[in-house]
Amino acid sequence: MAEGSLLFSPAPYHILSYGTLLGTQFFHTFINSITSFKVLTRPQFAILQRAVFPAYFGIQTAAPVVLALTYFPRGGGGGGGSGSGRLAGGISGVLHPANRWGVLVPLAAAFITGLTNWVYFLPETNKVTALRRRQEVKDGKQSWEKGPHSEEMAALNARFSKLHGFSSLFNLVTFIATVAYGVHLAARIE
Repeated sequence: MAEGSLLFSPAPYHILSYGTLLGTQFFHTFINSITSFKVLTRPQFAILQRAVFPAYFGIQTAAPVVLALTYFPRGGGGGGGSGSGRLAGGISGVLHPANRWGVLVPLAAAFITGLTNWVYFLPETNKVTALRRRQEVKDGKQSWEKGPHSEEMAALNARFSKLHGFSSLFNLVTFIATVAYGVHLAARIE
């Protein structure tokens, strides 16, 4: 490989995209959200999450696509293996049967769960949150305060909890899929 040609290879962009995805997920899920929940009031926390989630879910959706597009053949990143057994890069490499479980499934799972959070759970949760705020005015009581709550607020709280629970589960699946792909990636770089 000629000096400087690595810049024209998909390999560094693949590694940087993977690092961005894993780092964003780890930081937001295990540090930012937990710390913010502890130090902010509920309304402040809700405003922060509403502002952060579109970009966060956008990264969770776009990064697996970038990873698929920049998937490089083994040895394409400067490490071992080449010759007739070398798999194609890009989408062809991702779709190759040998890569089904280590590449395609984790990247597809991360993409689908990120996209579902972005286009379904986020808007639905925001709608329920807006309805809860209106109901709080009617009830004269915050949605998170101890009961009893009006039937309307109880139903809205149940709906919010269900949406939030599924969204959290999808976020966890995205994180696990990203880590699983990382194990495959590490084995390829050796």
